[in-house]
Amino acid sequence: MENRLNKDIKLGLIGISEGNGHPYSWSSIFNGYDRELMEKCGFPIIPRYLEKQNFPEDQILGAKVTHIWTQNTSLSEKIAKTTNIENIISDPKKFIGSVDAVLLARDDAEISREMAHPILEAGIPIYIDKPLALTVNGAKKLISMQKYEGQIFSCSALRYDSNLRLTEDQQKTVGQICSIHATVSKDWDKYAVHVIEPLLQLIPNRGALLKSQKWISNDQTSLFIEYENKINVHIHTSGKSISPLSLRVIGVNGWTDLFHNDTFKAFKIALQEFILAIKNKEVRIPSQQTLDVVELIELGRKI
Repeated sequence: MENRLNKDIKLGLIGISEGNGHPYSWSSIFNGYDRELMEKCGFPIIPRYLEKQNFPEDQILGAKVTHIWTQNTSLSEKIAKTTNIENIISDPKKFIGSVDAVLLARDDAEISREMAHPILEAGIPIYIDKPLALTVNGAKKLISMQKYEGQIFSCSALRYDSNLRLTEDQQKTVGQICSIHATVSKDWDKYAVHVIEPLLQLIPNRGALLKSQKWISNDQTSLFIEYENKINVHIHTSGKSISPLSLRVIGVNGWTDLFHNDTFKAFKIALQEFILAIKNKEVRIPSQQTLDVVELIELGRKI
């Protein structure tokens, strides 16, 4: 691998799961894409935010998606043609010896994580799409399979969304944080992570989780949490109801609303972080931070 990393990092891509267009968007950020074919990808939002970028200037340099596997050959061919991937493979185990790292671009955690096992066993760095797992025990099991610390990189890309962080002026407006109200559309298991990850970044000194209570009604879920330092958190997934992906941060001085509105930038930064982890042999996200995220996901799930 040392010799390869002097050149472009070769990435293998595993996809796709229902409702998740990350194989298209992630590959495009590395490889560029065919505009006409992307209109047919089945995820209308993707060509809309890609067309706002300047290609090839906005691509990530130093890495390329060179191999792809999905559960359907024709789908693999469609993604490959759309995002300039050269090699379609018949078995994800064939990534071993062919690529330097793997992007597991599926978000059906309980199924897709099995696909990570041979990659982990081979010692290959892997970016596992959010959420890493739906239970803390499941996350710990995966983390324990690492051949070295930092082999697994997993997060919601919104962890890196600057719009979901407080500016200096906003920090003054809010003062000491007392509570955060987080809202996102769709279902809890797949989408709560998008607000959990950035909200935990806002309160790094929150202390231990003291108590929690969840409320589930039809397709909507609310989770209330109290931390040791008296910060209260309310996380709500609104199911089929349309709501903004937002964080309302409330403090002793006032409050402010933070909204997500730049998907491409968040994806790009997260993918760049993964590449930096490989090149510099660094742990970019400590395992405990990932476990803290999964803990909240588990607390809000249906039993």
